[in-house]
Amino acid sequence: MSSADTSADESAGGLPPELDDPLFQQAVGQFDQVVERAGVDESLADVLRIPERSLAVAVPMKLDDGSVAVFPGYRVQHSSVLGPTKGGVRYDTAVTLGECAALAMWMSWKCALLRLPYGGAKGGVRCNPRDLSTPELERLTRRFTSELLPVIGPQRDIPAPDMATDDQTMAWMMDTYSMQVGHAVPEIVTGKPLSVGGSVLRPEATGIGVVMVADEAVRRLGWSLAGSAGVVQGSGKVGGVAARELAARGARVIAISDIAGGIHDPRGLDLDRVEEWRRQHGRLGGFPDAEELTNAELLELPCDVLVLAAAENQVTGANAARVTTRLVAEGANGPTTLEADEVLAERGIPVLPDILANAGGVAVSYFEWVQDIQRLFWSADEIRFRLGELMRAALDRVWQLAYGESLSLRRAALVLSIREVATALSARGIYP
Repeated sequence: MSSADTSADESAGGLPPELDDPLFQQAVGQFDQVVERAGVDESLADVLRIPERSLAVAVPMKLDDGSVAVFPGYRVQHSSVLGPTKGGVRYDTAVTLGECAALAMWMSWKCALLRLPYGGAKGGVRCNPRDLSTPELERLTRRFTSELLPVIGPQRDIPAPDMATDDQTMAWMMDTYSMQVGHAVPEIVTGKPLSVGGSVLRPEATGIGVVMVADEAVRRLGWSLAGSAGVVQGSGKVGGVAARELAARGARVIAISDIAGGIHDPRGLDLDRVEEWRRQHGRLGGFPDAEELTNAELLELPCDVLVLAAAENQVTGANAARVTTRLVAEGANGPTTLEADEVLAERGIPVLPDILANAGGVAVSYFEWVQDIQRLFWSADEIRFRLGELMRAALDRVWQLAYGESLSLRRAALVLSIREVATALSARGIYP
């Protein structure tokens, strides 16, 4: 195992070279745009630009054929000022240290915006999970967890599911950690199966939260989701749930996509039929009575609400001028670039930023962690109610600042969250 703890002396001269990644540059660029407005002293800003800890590990494992493969793994903890760090674990061929650093920073702001007692973290293994069998994924997860043992813990850093990981992945992580300490520790991870201390509504929480925020935002803008046209990029754990939540509020979901492309019906898609088709065929393509289109084309469909629930950097300076919607809701992390933000703002299209719109997942992860610690579990109705309260309160704070000081919703959200973390950092001071 090898670790690379980022050093403070590099912060004054720019980003450390190991974090020189486009996504991390985007996250830091967003931070730099608002840090002065947030009233943060430059010395504290330097601390918050660079993650507290960046860990790189080798993850060797035996494949089913008996050979050994070694995968790079990462865990980045951005800030523990407000409490233990919290964030997902992803398996993907594009996982890098810089990507994890960006996502960890955004998670810090997300937790602070909702006033959760967490800092941000992110991690993952660079691999193609589609090439690995279930036993291989289990061995990969257990070995990766073992490499993280020095830096994770229920009061230190709490992993969760992310891209290509799920409740089973979290059960393996929980079991590996518990075997090391000699007793069950369900609060070491969130997003687990119910049978080992998971929470109801956790798998659906991010998608539910996106639509909760969108519903409240459009009401404040003077219209309603009922009767509106929605387009959802993505149909997985976030996009699929968001589409159903939109439909439950009376919206017509006219297009939805997966990694290969999308389907479009201006009359509105029958989501039950769409889901059944995907279960049978493993993809959306070929769905009858709908037009097939690329993910790029889907983003430019005229609609009232565009939910970005797929991946980073989808709306860019190159296509933002062709996006035709009344509202963008970011279900994914970092789907809109800095250049696209400027274009959308000039065109008067509000963007519900990721650190607000997709915070439902970490909110219910927090509920799961609290339930595990107490060994006392809540009903779905209670969790949905508590989630709605958190999301609406956060939107209210963002809305007041944005419209009171002529800021975009993203900049207002960042100002509030950065100010929250910086205030706590100032109160605690710099050790030693």
